[in-house]
Amino acid sequence: MTDTAPHILVVDDHRDIRDAVTRYLEKNGMRATPARDTVEMDAALKAGRFDLIVLDVMMPGEDGLSAAEGPPILMLSALAEETDRIVGLEIGADDYLVKPFNPRELLARIKAILRRADRPEPMAGSLGGRKLGFAGWVLDTDTRALTHEEGRQALLTTAEFKLLTAFLERPRFVLSRDQLLDITRGRTAEVFDRTIDNQVSRLRRKIETDATQPKIIATIRAGGYSLAADVWAIG
Repeated sequence: MTDTAPHILVVDDHRDIRDAVTRYLEKNGMRATPARDTVEMDAALKAGRFDLIVLDVMMPGEDGLSAAEGPPILMLSALAEETDRIVGLEIGADDYLVKPFNPRELLARIKAILRRADRPEPMAGSLGGRKLGFAGWVLDTDTRALTHEEGRQALLTTAEFKLLTAFLERPRFVLSRDQLLDITRGRTAEVFDRTIDNQVSRLRRKIETDATQPKIIATIRAGGYSLAADVWAIG
């Protein structure tokens, strides 16, 4: 195993599952670091770089998915309801696997996510292949890199990237929650009232100076949300 092998963070409060997944990934050429809760997960994320998080979302304490930012996320959950899967994907996970699962399927899904991360699909629509400036930030829509003028970077999940580009395509236009669901996910599932609110909150924490008093993504009473900034093409 080399230092260039994909590094996976395995977060699960069940030791048997955590250790079994860690050993299986290492046996198949990946580096794997176990974490038993979100405290250990946060410490690991601060200490090193990971290519993907395998995350149990039913851990006690802080909700696992709400704590994860940056690397792609493969959710593990004992929940098998379709609505639970849809909500998980809409609020930021890249894939979802129900326990108990076949380790070979887990490995296949991890490899698929890593391939997409290495070669992100070109963005469709009017913003594809462009760099866009807004409110001190620059978004490269090909690489999905989001960089502030001061040099810091914000790592976006797939859901956050889709939401941000929905706003960038329609600056200063009021978008309802239903419209944002249509744009970012397509109306393939029933609407969940808090889905877009959760996504907006996550995105604000990454791009706003003070997420409690947002200046970039404004809340419109009885309306929805709006990007309160101009957008311009770079290069």
